[in-house]
Amino acid sequence: MATLRSVGTLAGFIAIIATFWVLLPETFITPRNLLNVSQQISMLAVVAFTMTIVMAMNDFDLSVGSLASLSGVVAAVLFTHDVSIPLAITAALLVGLAGGLLNGWLVSYIGILPFVATLGTLTIYSGAAFLVSGGKTVFGRDIPAAFGGFSRNGIPLDTLGLEKLKIPSLSILALLVLLGTWYLLEKRIFGRHLYVIGNNKEAAHVAGIKVKRLKLIAFALTGLGASIAGLMLASRVASANPTQGAGLMLDAIAAVFLGMSLHRSGEPHVLATLVGVLMLGLLDNGLTQLSVDSYFREILVGVILLIAVGFSALSNKNN
Repeated sequence: MATLRSVGTLAGFIAIIATFWVLLPETFITPRNLLNVSQQISMLAVVAFTMTIVMAMNDFDLSVGSLASLSGVVAAVLFTHDVSIPLAITAALLVGLAGGLLNGWLVSYIGILPFVATLGTLTIYSGAAFLVSGGKTVFGRDIPAAFGGFSRNGIPLDTLGLEKLKIPSLSILALLVLLGTWYLLEKRIFGRHLYVIGNNKEAAHVAGIKVKRLKLIAFALTGLGASIAGLMLASRVASANPTQGAGLMLDAIAAVFLGMSLHRSGEPHVLATLVGVLMLGLLDNGLTQLSVDSYFREILVGVILLIAVGFSALSNKNN
């Protein structure tokens, strides 16, 4: 039943928080650490939220990590040629949008399976990132201080009695993407049509839904999300390299699947995706504080994902 799937994932989420709270009572559930986690997961959150748009159609995009890297590198290289911050950011966003449009065109109008199409573009965008950067990292001295400083800004919390703490600007940007994605998927006919396509593409055609156009737009928005995340990454570390966003794709898909296992319908929903992102972020933060090897984190993420999907499979079998 759906409750089996939802309760299983929710129990895992609570278990993660409870375990680290016990092991790290003085540092884990504190305002400072929670704000730090919100900043750490902001790039993943943006990719996962916009990945939810594509996965609402039962599609997915494997190229988001390499597209994020390419977008960050494009902006950084333009900075080295004294291009202004607004123009460099615009160029990077256009790269992400164009990459998403290419993915959507290959899937919708050429008819290539999303796995094959985005696996191919993953390689293309990754190669392009190496080509643009010359295979090198563009370091902080070439990044404008205002661009790198964006990630260090935020809304002060002094009025709440939390001196020297602030809501990170990257977290605020991720929240804006969350709200925008939620509005598109939950409050606009665009989102309802995506779910119809995901449930039954043939029925969507019969109902007069422009399936190809919507798929194109959905992939474009996911590509745009990847480029935003790439710029956030470059701003946070004041540098860019052609492999910077490599880990975003798998974690984003994992977050969406975790959210799907939590939601009662078993469909991708962006607020449920947020819970998946938080699970991964808190897990990563707790393990880092405990000085656990990062490879073990990958194992745990895989185990958690398999358990969540397993609950989902059992739920569907019982229905």
